[in-house]
Amino acid sequence: MKSPRFSRLPTVPLPGFLAFVCFLLAPLLHAVTPPNLLLLYLDNVGYGDLGCYGHPTVRTPRIDRLAREGARCTEFYIATSSCTPSRGAVLTGRHPLRNGLAHQLASTENWHGVGLPHRERILPQYLKPAGYATACFGKWNIGFAPGSRPTERGFDEFLGFRSGNIGYYDHLYNHARDTFRGTEPVALTGYSTDLFADAAIDFIRRHAARPWFVYLSFNAAHFNTAQNVPPGRKPIWEVPAEHLAAYGWTADEPDEKRRYLAVLTALDAAIGRILDTLDTLRLRDRTLVALISDNGAFMLPGRGLEVASNAPLRSGGTTSYEGGVRVPAIFRLPGRIPAGSTVSAMLSQLDLVPLALGLAGLPPPADRILDGRDPLPTLAGRAPSPHARLAFAYAGTSGLREGPLKIVRPAAAAPWELYDLAVDPAESRDLAAARPADLARLAAAFDTWRDSARKDASPAPTFPARPAKAK
Repeated sequence: MKSPRFSRLPTVPLPGFLAFVCFLLAPLLHAVTPPNLLLLYLDNVGYGDLGCYGHPTVRTPRIDRLAREGARCTEFYIATSSCTPSRGAVLTGRHPLRNGLAHQLASTENWHGVGLPHRERILPQYLKPAGYATACFGKWNIGFAPGSRPTERGFDEFLGFRSGNIGYYDHLYNHARDTFRGTEPVALTGYSTDLFADAAIDFIRRHAARPWFVYLSFNAAHFNTAQNVPPGRKPIWEVPAEHLAAYGWTADEPDEKRRYLAVLTALDAAIGRILDTLDTLRLRDRTLVALISDNGAFMLPGRGLEVASNAPLRSGGTTSYEGGVRVPAIFRLPGRIPAGSTVSAMLSQLDLVPLALGLAGLPPPADRILDGRDPLPTLAGRAPSPHARLAFAYAGTSGLREGPLKIVRPAAAAPWELYDLAVDPAESRDLAAARPADLARLAAAFDTWRDSARKDASPAPTFPARPAKAK
């Protein structure tokens, strides 16, 4: 009996064979590899500033497309309406009254202060044990003393600035250059929005084969001041001419409202380049993209030329009214978050840490309280809000929302006001006198929450003496 005959198999070079095996195993590897995390944190962008949130003339096509590809949140809140405590909150998942950083850092604190207490853990420190590469680009603003700097708090890389804002081209804060790579000063050339986006793109390309977390904290669209530009130069909304030209305006356009729109368009274009990079590297399907503003746009005299929009909400940054604490927020994670969805459930910036821990397969910390809750079931349309209530506080202002009802205290000594957001999102009709029982119940709930937060709070650090010369 003759042995069966087989046709000779072609010889496959070893590199080609390994590539073929990797191709076959890719779906399985993606299933067990935790997703990448891209947090795009915008600066002072108002609820009504983006096209997908109803602005009639702004050009933000890439952000609008991101909203169509994921979930657009309409009742997403930050815990406090100023830049520093907002950043401490999103990175710790703990309310500023709990994490010990409840105030806006002054210039010397930005440069040399501890800022966020060292007892606090931030998101990259949680993710490192799961194998994540981590990077921070852009605005830090939570302390730059030894032990407080990004690369000392879990980030592998940092390119950005210490303080609360810088000039878009000269990168000045309080008349001093404020850009750093790691812990060392570095001179950069270019438009800050593009510089930070380019750094993120480079990092993503270098770490495409492993899970990564990028915290890209733009300084756009923060307003300029005289301290952000060289002496004698007028502080205007600085933006490359091409983005003014997109509206048909010239590089010397004098109208600040128009220049602000172009700043948003420049921000949109930079974000678009990052999203294109994810597509090119075939990382879209395993990358969570979260786009959030740090607080509502400022509506106060002298704070940004009053050109931004929180429409249709009341007031803006530094207040606890809706315009200060309700912000645009978009989440995209293909296969987990339905495309083109609108999420009206109450969610919070405090939910970012629990969301990341859940996606990375990590347990919540056992040694501290997180104020956030994993929002993925809500973003996926499978569950209501994970929050019965959300509380807000900043510089004497405070508030608490439960369902459609919200109480607001515009100053520490002011009486509570009461609003029904279901019928009055603009907070134009104070119901305190008409519904005293609801007012008393919510005020008591705020006091209970505040007392609970203080019991677990990190002590605010003592600011060290100012060095003889700021560096």
